[in-house]
Amino acid sequence: MSRLGRFLYGIRVLDLSRHLPGPLVTLLLADMGADVVKIEPPVGDELRSLGPKGSSGHSVYFDAVNAGKTTRRMDLRDAAAREEFLDYVRQSDVLLESFRPGVTARLGAGYETLKTINPKLVYCSLNGFGAAGPLAHMPAHDINYLALAGALGHNANAFDPPVADCAGALFAAIAILGALHARAADGKGCHIDIALGDAVMPLQLFQLAELALTGVSPRPRSGLLNGGAACYRVYETVDGRRVSLGALEPKFWRAFCAAATRPEWDARHNDPLPQEALTAEVAAMFGALTQAQCNERFASADCCYAPVLDLAEAIESPYIRSRGIVHRTAGGTLQALFPAFVDGEPPPSRSELRGR
Repeated sequence: MSRLGRFLYGIRVLDLSRHLPGPLVTLLLADMGADVVKIEPPVGDELRSLGPKGSSGHSVYFDAVNAGKTTRRMDLRDAAAREEFLDYVRQSDVLLESFRPGVTARLGAGYETLKTINPKLVYCSLNGFGAAGPLAHMPAHDINYLALAGALGHNANAFDPPVADCAGALFAAIAILGALHARAADGKGCHIDIALGDAVMPLQLFQLAELALTGVSPRPRSGLLNGGAACYRVYETVDGRRVSLGALEPKFWRAFCAAATRPEWDARHNDPLPQEALTAEVAAMFGALTQAQCNERFASADCCYAPVLDLAEAIESPYIRSRGIVHRTAGGTLQALFPAFVDGEPPPSRSELRGR
């Protein structure tokens, strides 16, 4: 067993969640050694039928986010299945659910019910807009969370991978680990309420600070980090490829200007935003070069430059290959592993889902 796999060894997790955010939480917990039992309805998780089918006969998305777990199908409205479920609850440390508020209570699996059976249970609810509030029962997906949190307002488009879904999953995993640490001290479980709509706000700390200072909401391509600065944006090359420049600090911008043989740009680093004129000049310079020519000129210039790779190129890049974070299984699937090296040991690959 890897050192990473010992972090949560002996912890059992019941996963009642579906789609991406919840299963991503328990995937991370499984990577750290938790025994995750995924409870599915009799017809299975809807994600089994969404997206391209793999050799398993169902969605490769489902396989990707549920590797390393054990699945069990049961109808919680059935008396025998409910008794089996409650036995699982008695033997578990964590339960994660992603239903709309009130659904688990109607199924007899709400926190108030289950804490009487297992007072040490850490119960995490991960849903769209939290357990209470005006939007608690509103259906939504990632693009809606970003829209309502103001993030689309200054980025102008949807994101892939989904930002709110992934951020919410990470915050849930962090909160669960913290709750387990607290329980080790006081022996008490708790209910954690995490909304995907909330998870976008901590990602906008800089934008909130700017809003508080100026009273004006940032707009697309107007700020330092969303395309308004010539030193921090993506540019197109003459061969239809793209490159990224992140020369925020003066020393990196100076190095970029030198490599571009445009030393007169150096003094314009802090031109008022948006830097449309300077951006046009830099775009013209990149637009006259191929991506390969840009790589030759800027990659070693110590100026925070990188070519924009597609995913197939990225996983074959020397960096990704050297880190071993993407693993190709014997069956040909690709796993993005837990990105942590523990005592120099890389993360192990995942076993396939059990109990299909």
